[in-house]
Amino acid sequence: MGFGFGFDFMGRLFPLLFLIVFVFVISTIVGTFVSKAKRERKNDQSLRLTAEAKVVSKRMQVGENRHRHGNDDMMHSYNYSKYFVTFEFESGDRVEMPVDGSEYGLLVEGDTGKLTFQGTRYLGFSRG
Repeated sequence: MGFGFGFDFMGRLFPLLFLIVFVFVISTIVGTFVSKAKRERKNDQSLRLTAEAKVVSKRMQVGENRHRHGNDDMMHSYNYSKYFVTFEFESGDRVEMPVDGSEYGLLVEGDTGKLTFQGTRYLGFSRG
């Protein structure tokens, strides 16, 4: 008698839990794409500016993605690095921008020069 109730309850509960998790995952994915599209659109509509700035800090975010590939049982993974540089303007305002690895390597804390950017999009830095 007790087992019948438990299995029947789980038979009804599992599809509901599966649906809730499925909707949550899809909502998260769609939300991420919408957020990225809004940010890109805002950057595209922003003016391209060049201002005196100083490199005040640099940071790197390192991570790893893992997944199964195809029908094999082997786990595949790859590492990634994201690079960020914080610039300070003459007004004292600061902005952190993502940069690619080659730019990250060339920029040194304390460098001063002209920062060119569009919204939150880094376009370049020339010392001077």
